[in-house]
Amino acid sequence: MLQTKLANDKPQVVWIAVQYRYCSKAELTMTEAKSTRTVRRGRIFPSIQWSSEKKAQWKTEKTEFKQRCEQIFQKLQPSLIETHYNWYVAVEPESGEYFINEDALAVSQMAHEKYPNFRLHVFRINETGVCGTI
Repeated sequence: MLQTKLANDKPQVVWIAVQYRYCSKAELTMTEAKSTRTVRRGRIFPSIQWSSEKKAQWKTEKTEFKQRCEQIFQKLQPSLIETHYNWYVAVEPESGEYFINEDALAVSQMAHEKYPNFRLHVFRINETGVCGTI
């Protein structure tokens, strides 16, 4: 028990609880302390492994999708650069429809409202079709 005084000179009782634990001499030395933790290295879900064929198929599908979207964007790019420079365009390659907005998030939301289960690709309307420089 510890007594302290507050600003208004009234004593206040504060209880301090300290927890003690029995420690042997072996626990206190660093050289004798051994870790019992099992080291796990590798994937989070090792049962889910993609084969090299599946990885290659996924990459080719991804590049084909981007190429289809780029073809549509290349047709639109000259006319859109004049009127909407540095805006964003989201392209849906199956229908060929596109959405334009100043904000990348807004353009993707507009596109996902109309096509909720379809993949879309967003381009920046400039000479390169991307943001920033390398």
